[in-house]
Amino acid sequence: MTALVGRDPSLTVPDRLWTRDFTLYFGARTVSLLGDAMMPVAAALAVGAIYGVSGVGYVLAVWTTPFVIFVLFGGVFADRVGARTMMVGADVVRIFTQTAVAVAFLTGVPPLWLLMSASFLSGVAAAMFQPGVNGMVPLVARDPQRANGVLKIADAATQLGGPVLAGLLMALTGAGAVYLVDAGTFLLSGLCLVLVRLTPAAGRVGPAGRVGPAGAAGAAGVVKRSTVMLDLRRGWTEFRSRSWMWSVILIWVFFGVLVFGPYIPLSSRLIGDRLGDAAYGWVMAGLGAGTVLGGLIAIRFRPSRPLAAGGAAMIGFAFIPLSVTLESPLPLLMAGHLLGGTAWAFWSVMWSTSVQTQVAPDVLNRVTAYEVAGSVVGVAVGQALVGPVSELVDPRDLLLVSTGVSVAVCAALLLSPPVRRLRRA
Repeated sequence: MTALVGRDPSLTVPDRLWTRDFTLYFGARTVSLLGDAMMPVAAALAVGAIYGVSGVGYVLAVWTTPFVIFVLFGGVFADRVGARTMMVGADVVRIFTQTAVAVAFLTGVPPLWLLMSASFLSGVAAAMFQPGVNGMVPLVARDPQRANGVLKIADAATQLGGPVLAGLLMALTGAGAVYLVDAGTFLLSGLCLVLVRLTPAAGRVGPAGRVGPAGAAGAAGVVKRSTVMLDLRRGWTEFRSRSWMWSVILIWVFFGVLVFGPYIPLSSRLIGDRLGDAAYGWVMAGLGAGTVLGGLIAIRFRPSRPLAAGGAAMIGFAFIPLSVTLESPLPLLMAGHLLGGTAWAFWSVMWSTSVQTQVAPDVLNRVTAYEVAGSVVGVAVGQALVGPVSELVDPRDLLLVSTGVSVAVCAALLLSPPVRRLRRA
């Protein structure tokens, strides 16, 4: 039976998912995710060929650092002016940054400062964009878990096709075409978001009977003045009050430093040097296929304790770094990434749905900003350190550490009482 979240319990017919607004939002996310899926391959291969592993790590880190710094303000602005407005503006900025890098590759060898500058601006734009990704889902779909599952399948499909497309473009035309296509995806994403017709937030009831922005103002009969700092403080208070949320983020800091951060630079080097650039694209496609499978499972399976189920599934993620460490043949590499992608997708849907259904709508974007910032801060550190550390320690040994950390993260999630006991809203 389809769970009805945040709606009148007297309604017995599930809402239709594929409304006009959700279809447009789905299109915006899908085309944007396709471009995003192409970028790791382009950065790892194109930037790595010119500036090595350190160059790849620096370019990725200079994207992640401003993202962590500014994403909190992105959450505040999304709650103030609307998530859709912030997302469209961020798409416009990234059209220009990706076009500039594309032109640089098409006309010669781009200097590292240009790559890092474009990466910095893209990171700021992503910080303005990302909080709204979570906040938009309850506005365009009445069943968040089903919507998140469908969006995760789209993510998976792009992870499947994006690396292959990037690899083909790299082989046939070069990195410039990949960045140019990426700019085009942001253009289409922005157009789709502009066409979304959002209904007023009044009447949307969050946890504990709290209403959304329009409903809150109407119920109180007054409009309270606020500042950016007060909004940040409110978001922090809401985030800190949920022990299950900050427990996961604390665990995720270590996961980012020791697993997510170093994985792309190290795996692209180890797989590419041993099996070739095309093989790396196919391995990433295997990861995408796993994400499709995980999204399909998440649509159908609705556990009473979603984070406990997601944490248990995360044990499968360890097969991603393990398969690279063991220098497995291509079929086993793809199988390991398929299993890891399935685990990651299932956890992601459980996590996103928990955040969307456990947090009041009027602070959802701000709380999302805090959890996103905490999630990626470790990634930024890991990306910045991977180059220097890989000069001192064998990359295979580093990925072996990542394998152990992946198992430890799964255990930590299940051993944390607030995470393990959180029940479905």
